Amino acid sequence: MSSRPPSDGAPRAPQAVQHSRTSSRSTSIRHAPINPSHLRESHQPPSSPEDTMSSPSHHGEMLSQSEHSHQLSIDEDGIHPTTHDSASAASNQSNTPPEGDIEQLTEATARHHLLHQKDWDKASGCGSGTCNHGTFSPRPGTHGSDGSISGPQESASGFGGRYDGGVGDGVGGNSDNTHGMLGDTFADGVLGGGDGPKMSTTRMLAQKHGVKNSRLMYLIYYIPFFNWIKQYKWSYLKGDVIAAFTMASFYIPMSLSYASNLGHIPPINGLYSFVFNPFMYAILGSCPQMVVGPEAAGSLLVGTVVRSSIDQGRSGEEDAILNAQVAGAVTGMAGAVIFVAGLTRLGFLDSVLSRPFLRGFISAIGFVILADQLIPEMGLNHRAKEVGGISHGSSVDKIVFLVTNVKHAHGITCAMAFGSFAIIMVCRELKRRLQPRFPSVAYVPDRFTVVVLSAVITWKCGLDKKGLEILGDVRSTTGAPFPVHWPYSFSHLKHIQEAMSTSFLIALLGFFESSVAAKSLGGGEGKKGDGLQGMSLSPNRELVALGVANIVGGFFMALPAFGGYGRSKVNASTGGTTPMSSIVLSLITVICVLFLLPYFYYLPKAVLSAMISVVAYSLIEEAPHDIAFFIHIRGWSELFLIFVIFAATIFYSLPLGIAIGVGLSLLSVVRHSTRPRIQILGRIPGTNDFENAEDSPDRLEFIEGCLIVKIPEPLTFANTGDLKNRLKRLELYGTTAAHPALPRVRNPDHNQNIIFDVHGVTSLDGSGSQVLSEIVESYISRGVRVFFCRVPSERSPVFKLFERSGIVKSCGGPRHFVQSVNEALRMSELETLTEQYRDSEEGPD
Repeated sequence: MSSRPPSDGAPRAPQAVQHSRTSSRSTSIRHAPINPSHLRESHQPPSSPEDTMSSPSHHGEMLSQSEHSHQLSIDEDGIHPTTHDSASAASNQSNTPPEGDIEQLTEATARHHLLHQKDWDKASGCGSGTCNHGTFSPRPGTHGSDGSISGPQESASGFGGRYDGGVGDGVGGNSDNTHGMLGDTFADGVLGGGDGPKMSTTRMLAQKHGVKNSRLMYLIYYIPFFNWIKQYKWSYLKGDVIAAFTMASFYIPMSLSYASNLGHIPPINGLYSFVFNPFMYAILGSCPQMVVGPEAAGSLLVGTVVRSSIDQGRSGEEDAILNAQVAGAVTGMAGAVIFVAGLTRLGFLDSVLSRPFLRGFISAIGFVILADQLIPEMGLNHRAKEVGGISHGSSVDKIVFLVTNVKHAHGITCAMAFGSFAIIMVCRELKRRLQPRFPSVAYVPDRFTVVVLSAVITWKCGLDKKGLEILGDVRSTTGAPFPVHWPYSFSHLKHIQEAMSTSFLIALLGFFESSVAAKSLGGGEGKKGDGLQGMSLSPNRELVALGVANIVGGFFMALPAFGGYGRSKVNASTGGTTPMSSIVLSLITVICVLFLLPYFYYLPKAVLSAMISVVAYSLIEEAPHDIAFFIHIRGWSELFLIFVIFAATIFYSLPLGIAIGVGLSLLSVVRHSTRPRIQILGRIPGTNDFENAEDSPDRLEFIEGCLIVKIPEPLTFANTGDLKNRLKRLELYGTTAAHPALPRVRNPDHNQNIIFDVHGVTSLDGSGSQVLSEIVESYISRGVRVFFCRVPSERSPVFKLFERSGIVKSCGGPRHFVQSVNEALRMSELETLTEQYRDSEEGPD
């Protein structure tokens, strides 16, 4: 075998084994260094798959060596260096290279010996998992987040397993009632858990691997503040502070706009959303770089409830206190809904609303906001009050009003609004194009600059005296800087009843946007691992964190606040690394509320409307891309859903668009989850592979007398209701796509053997097992043989349920449960031949 010098970066094994043989040294691969480092105490045969294998004659030569200074003994449990010290593979003396020729065992031969031994992976040579040296050896213990030493206690196996005899899973499981109802967190973390049948798998693994304080483990998991505050470094503070000031310059003026123009409540209540919500999320949230705050969609939905209350005479346009209390009740209800959803582990709710629904609804909200803001941007508020019914009409009514009353527009107001809108849009586009080359442009506070300049110009030029509406005094409704009001009082019961559906949608939309932002940002580990560690994302914990934040905000009559994708990206791009940026943002907003409110006096309302129009444009600008995508893939049902929701919202009202969109989305989810996805399989000619015969029946091989049915999904009460009818179609037509009005086209002789491939049935509930049992019994009563292949193991909950429901017994026992479709085919053929032989032996009567 030709020698190949090792690469410069390849690891070199020390000279631990000397072989004295007569073969030429030119045929060996020399890995031993001239000066051994003695870092390893035994010979470790390299295992690079790129090295060439030695020839058979060379193998024989290596095996026939008679004399070695140190020989390798090949036992049944692996390869062992022959030494007098059983505790190590080679003594310290053996590490000293003796005089004479020193040749290493060739890499290919060593690997050949290793792989041909029984229990090779348990050998005491280097590279095995039981040695205390080498690449795959255990490392020194590391401190876990709960204070325990986790390294030496790590399992040699990669499987955790479940605790046998303890808390079970699935139908009929041996489940402890406390864990089943309260979960591991409360049962183990609060009540202390239990032993024997009351022990959970989590507690078993914690005891097995040396986790000393399981209660602290749960506390750190559910209150991430205790996790990240221990890891906080002074190097993080600069980026967090810069990010907080950058966000404050952008979004504090935006919060004033959301409250006054969309929520129809005092502007200061928009600031409260940045005082309490980011702080609470920093304590409980699982995404370090996400920043919560008010959003346009949620603020607009709050405004619809406030307007409805005004229309019904329960409050007035100028009744700021009552309107703020209504908004607080809506925020508190949204927080309660999302908090309960988190406690009941409904984190999957972000998948309920389809992408077409969200695109149609969000685009419609953007259009509604644009139409709403054009009225104050053109200075037509007083004209709209004179006409009446415009502010509470549909978007189409407002557009008609704008077209017919454009002659009454106020010139200074239009110039201030449209000029601000143009400046912000130009800066936005310049930032988008320049930021890849000059990342520091993200720090430029363009919107804050527009706000300050417009206020200064209005003050210096006295534009407020020329008809330009300004924000005026910004103060709380009660005079106190942070007034507290109980949002669930009986006096607000009439508002709560009306706002229930709106609160639910606010919670759902807010959680969806927060989920998108959290998934895009991740756990804050950083690209090089220099961020926070151990901050795992959890939808259920996100629900709890957002729920608590909005419940607290409801006490202070704040707008609903959730994680915004754009705001969180600004935080991350400007240096924010930890939740400390959210805490600093809250402190900046507190300073604004206490000391800086008088400086907002001359801020033009038209500028605030222009800033909201920019947000509305961003809600609409992604719609053409999604529409083009669905047209390209011919997703007509998705396009229809987008159009229906958009049209209902624009031409009638926002609540109708909400109702239609949610209803159609829920119907789509139910329809999708209740449809069985069974397939008829055919064999690929010349192979033992099987594919769906409905896709390409002409190129597959049909198995005479057998109907092979694949069930690729878990069976539950939802998708087994129509399973019998789908199977009937396969029997009659060989496809589930045929209409049942078609007469039978498939020979009944092809259904003598039914083979179910249930590899995809990873779970099974009681209703599904009952339906499947009835199907099997129906086949057996008709003389049809039933086989199951690729069934989960006998210890799995699925197979146990097969046994309890009588499916195993009805089929003919465990012999009808095989490992593959081919085995089932051979078994069916064997039983057919057995029956034919038995019938021939019995003969005619």
